[in-house]
Amino acid sequence: MEFTGRKTDLDLLARQLDLVLDRTGATRGRAVIVTGRRRVGKSRLVQEFCDRSDRPYVVFQATRGRDAIAERADFIGTITCSPLDNAELIRGFHAGDWNQALRALAIAMPDNAPSIVVIDEIPWLIEQDSAFEGALQTVWDRHLSNKPVLLLLVGSDISVMESLGTRERPFFGRATKMTVEPLHLADVQSLTELDAADSIDALLITGGFPEIVKSWHPGMSRIDFLRDATSNPLAPLLVAGELSLLGEFPEGARSRAILEAIGSGERTFSTIAAEAGGANALAAGTLNPLLNTLQAKRIIDADLPLSTKPDTKNKRYRISDSYLRFWLAFLRRGIPLIERGRGDVALARIERSWTAWRGRAIEPVVRESLLRLLPDERWPDTEAVGGWWNRQNNPEIDLIGADRGPVARTIHFAGSIKWFEDRAFDRHDYDALIRGLLAIPGTAIDTPLVAVTRSGVADNVPLAMHWGPEDLVRAWQR
Repeated sequence: MEFTGRKTDLDLLARQLDLVLDRTGATRGRAVIVTGRRRVGKSRLVQEFCDRSDRPYVVFQATRGRDAIAERADFIGTITCSPLDNAELIRGFHAGDWNQALRALAIAMPDNAPSIVVIDEIPWLIEQDSAFEGALQTVWDRHLSNKPVLLLLVGSDISVMESLGTRERPFFGRATKMTVEPLHLADVQSLTELDAADSIDALLITGGFPEIVKSWHPGMSRIDFLRDATSNPLAPLLVAGELSLLGEFPEGARSRAILEAIGSGERTFSTIAAEAGGANALAAGTLNPLLNTLQAKRIIDADLPLSTKPDTKNKRYRISDSYLRFWLAFLRRGIPLIERGRGDVALARIERSWTAWRGRAIEPVVRESLLRLLPDERWPDTEAVGGWWNRQNNPEIDLIGADRGPVARTIHFAGSIKWFEDRAFDRHDYDALIRGLLAIPGTAIDTPLVAVTRSGVADNVPLAMHWGPEDLVRAWQR
């Protein structure tokens, strides 16, 4: 399959290889921790980078649950079959531990020509053998860092991968970190060949996950894409969600229940506890660590209201990526229907709730996009974009621009997101925004008002600024 997008990620990796080529780092070798959500395309990205590099490379992918002895034997075998200059020197070698296996890698690598080594699914190696991290640190310090090598350590368990570089772990201070995100809005538009507004719909449904985006035929409308997917039980849109959750939580029944609760729209701690607990609400001592784990894995986010007044107890939880949010809201329950040939019923359920679901799902996309457009000449000090709400969600303000978050010194603007296809932002919307304005700590009657809309702004609505779909796409083209 043709590789498209990811220019920024490929450039970042190329810069790291340049440091090896130029010998400008503290050591001849460079190590990069590459992480990101499962199925986001990390392995495909590093493979493409290796193929384009025109340098000898070796890629080893661990197998979950495999015996450590068999894993090391496969590691040696992979190196032996690689184009590394001295690979033949370790043919037939048997490694008794990871220290020996990694030293064998160092022997196989050339001394004077740059090479690339990829070790994929690092968390599974750590799971198999707790001594792997210490061996990696020892062999890196004594052997590998003295070679002209770019070492890419890849893994999907974000919490484990990020901990590799912490002070308490053996590899601390030896690697830089790179997070591979889903395809961004501009990439999604390029692949789907849709206009700006429709490409935003495509992003919300696919989450920017490459295998799902590439199943969206160029120019295909949203309804045609969903009709096609809901008539095929093996469509990537359907199967990727379950595969992702199985990879993250193979035995995590409670974590699944919490995700399903948040995905169905329950956003506060108490409502999540009640929904996920079934007959009896989950106790705080049970729910808190599970929520913390889900946040560490970057599967959920916890938003706080943005204003000049701290409000740390008023969190709202949401699924981090819009695809999983869409899958949990619509497809999880729709798959049994689709499997028995009633995709039409599943599609009808999506259509009934689509506008309301999209109105909430688009908020993080809008805020992330504005953060790429700001600061600008009008708001040169705007470094945070969020929302504001009280405990009753009355009022609930979609957009707050401020100098910092979650507790601002100065609020620069307040605004509303109206993503309707059939009407513009009008005077009624403007008046509602004014009524909610003074409830926000740090605002005044002259705080500028803004809007982000799908269908424009009606005449004679005195907004300080308005952004539309084309502006949101432009934010990601920079």
